[in-house]
Amino acid sequence: MQIDVLGTLDVRENGVSIAPTAPKPRQVLALLALHADRVVPVAALVDELWSGRPPRSVRTTLQTYVLQLRELITLALRSPGPDTGIGAGPGFGPASAAPPPSSGLPVPSVPSGPSASPAGSVRRGAKDVLATVPGGYLLVSGGGTSDVREFERLAGLGYRAMDAGEHKDASRLLGEALLLWTGPAFAGVPAGARLETEARRLEESRLCALDQRIEADLRLGRHRELLAELTVLTSRYATHENLHAQFMLALHRSGRRGEALDVYHRLRTTLVRDLGLEPSPRLRRLQQSILVAAPETPPPAPSRAPAVLALPAARARAGVRPV
Repeated sequence: MQIDVLGTLDVRENGVSIAPTAPKPRQVLALLALHADRVVPVAALVDELWSGRPPRSVRTTLQTYVLQLRELITLALRSPGPDTGIGAGPGFGPASAAPPPSSGLPVPSVPSGPSASPAGSVRRGAKDVLATVPGGYLLVSGGGTSDVREFERLAGLGYRAMDAGEHKDASRLLGEALLLWTGPAFAGVPAGARLETEARRLEESRLCALDQRIEADLRLGRHRELLAELTVLTSRYATHENLHAQFMLALHRSGRRGEALDVYHRLRTTLVRDLGLEPSPRLRRLQQSILVAAPETPPPAPSRAPAVLALPAARARAGVRPV
């Protein structure tokens, strides 16, 4: 199974999408996919779908959504799969596994549970992929891929490289982790309370990885290369102090001290106006160090440049544990 939630929800079994278009079943699949190979309690699904106001027929309704997902899984399992060149490619629906009516051959029935293949081996049924277990449901990935787990793996390796001073490796690994994101988490899914919380957690993890990738690039002396990216990021995250601090450093080390100070003043204006807060002491110290620096003062060597703002707490909050 291939599970992608860092962008538009896409879950594929046997190379065929099992993502429904109906909103409620889509929510169910999103929560199950995020927690693949772990039991999702019925109570969690009910809370996600109805936010504390479930209908009287809540269990029957939830079972209906699960049945709809299993029907899609069954169609995916009957497909020949992507390796055959038919059935799973563009222009072919899952039902293309069945012989055409004109062939004169009987249309095979689709098993809902395990069955014996011609070779005598047991193949999975829909109830094996989406299993009912005591207290909830379990989406079995069968050792497949998950973009969230791959993101967390690469980010963890990137943090380890960063802590070891291996900034080139850190930049590469964190960059690879960030490339897994194709949009906001669970894009296109009408999220309830639980998915909204998970989406915020994942976004914090993404920002933490982004921050540390930029920090690694600053350590490598890639100041000018970062300017365009940081221009966009500081506009998008108008109160994110660390991104502004990195932008200030990149500008200053590119010989644009006045613009670096302008970035500080814009951030301070936004913080005071919108949040009633002054910039942090660390950011004020950075502003002062740029203010008093002589124009001809060379930038610090990348290998000795201190981190702008250390982020161990941010990593912990983001749910991506540094290794």
